Amino acid sequence: MSVYVIGDVQGCFDELRELVDYISFNPKKDQLWFVGDLVNRGPKSLETLRWVRNLGNCAVTVLGNHDLHLLAAYAGAKDIRTTSSLYSVLQAKDIDELIDWLRRQPLIRYNKSLKFAMVHAGLAPQWTIKDALSYAKEVETILRSKKYKDFLFNMYGDKPNQWDGRLKGWNRLRTITNFMTRVRYCNREGVMSFTFKGPPGTQPSRMKPWYEISSRKSQETTVVFGHWSTLGHIQQQNIISTDTGCLWGGQLTAIKIELESLTIYQLNCEAKREITRVN
Repeated sequence: MSVYVIGDVQGCFDELRELVDYISFNPKKDQLWFVGDLVNRGPKSLETLRWVRNLGNCAVTVLGNHDLHLLAAYAGAKDIRTTSSLYSVLQAKDIDELIDWLRRQPLIRYNKSLKFAMVHAGLAPQWTIKDALSYAKEVETILRSKKYKDFLFNMYGDKPNQWDGRLKGWNRLRTITNFMTRVRYCNREGVMSFTFKGPPGTQPSRMKPWYEISSRKSQETTVVFGHWSTLGHIQQQNIISTDTGCLWGGQLTAIKIELESLTIYQLNCEAKREITRVN
């Protein structure tokens, strides 16, 4: 079986299908791992959701901040304008089934045989991979329960902006979610900043990309992530970034992960419409 990790799609369905054809994906023996943000801003979020869901066990995904945004809009926790790319998704006849499937997706995945973890944005420096899987389960449990709307109404906010194992209630769940779906920069104490979204070198000196914190406890595992289109694709000893800005006219990236090697496939994309770039 071949495993391909695909960067943020965000409704760019035509490019996704072209990339899948390009890598000769075979659903009988391969898996596609999506780093989250299947939807929003792109022209075909509904088609993307339906297609990935219909792949069944051939598709593995994690929740991104834009996926959570769709869940929040469905729950009534976020207003969506008729001009939003998510509006047609919410009007779909199968929206209940799609939402039920989406809210059952995890925040982090771990592939034991290939020894990598996949998360949408990043991890707190205090967390081992085992910790991250455990903390993610707390959020996943409530998202899959009848109380999921309560969580979505309390999900938004930038505080607390630092992990503390003593956190409780919504503050705890919000902090876990923000690390896994929103973080780019933090300081060596793990204090997140949501202000700076540009590439490394544009942030204040006190802040570092989350993966460069020297005390990060997840360094023994390769972490694959997306979310950061201005970062683009980078590959270091223990991190692989996959968001290469297809939505903005960049590229859509797939990475074939094997024990001893990586193969990178990239499709050049054209912006489908004028979109204000707000990551």
